[in-house]
Amino acid sequence: MDSLKRRGLMYVMSSPSGAGKTTITRALLKDNKDVTISVSATTRPRRAGEVHGQDYYFVSPEDFRDMVDNGEMLEHAKVFEHYYGTPRKPVEDALQAGKDIMFDIDWQGTQQLVEIARDDVVTVFILPPARAALEKRLRNRSRDTRETEEEIRHRMSKAADEMSHYSEYDYVIINCDVNEAIKKAQLILDAERLKRHRMQGLSGFVKGLKDGL
Repeated sequence: MDSLKRRGLMYVMSSPSGAGKTTITRALLKDNKDVTISVSATTRPRRAGEVHGQDYYFVSPEDFRDMVDNGEMLEHAKVFEHYYGTPRKPVEDALQAGKDIMFDIDWQGTQQLVEIARDDVVTVFILPPARAALEKRLRNRSRDTRETEEEIRHRMSKAADEMSHYSEYDYVIINCDVNEAIKKAQLILDAERLKRHRMQGLSGFVKGLKDGL
């Protein structure tokens, strides 16, 4: 058994804004101490209370472009006029150490991850139960962020575009009840951890079993 080691996985969760992805992600992180959240690099300004290296790596547009050009990003995309991307090295080190990484990225970033690391990636898309529920969540959120009506409509339009990519994901969860959605997301994580191709050293282990018979 000492020769067996599980390779970590990249657990990607995407959804339109307001579908409950952040709530589900936080619940999984709380219940799975061996899962960490991927910290993205971004060119957007730091908000009050945000910590560099914990919430995001805040970099200039010039430094971001250099990271992309030097192959230091696993994926990157432009979202609402700012760039976001996933630094490569911390993720690769964690996977090799058998740790799982949670990703909160959009469909563009997901496509890039799948293209370069299909065997390591598990993708889940979160859908709202109805359009009215999504709009209600966005409007409730806008009270805290003080978004304008135009910004709310822009997010609704973007949500429609994002939802059109649901079929590109391994799993889809319709978030009718957040507690049930969390349970389903946990079941997916548990099952994917048991996939045969993630178990390193398995062929040698089986050979040892056969040789002893």
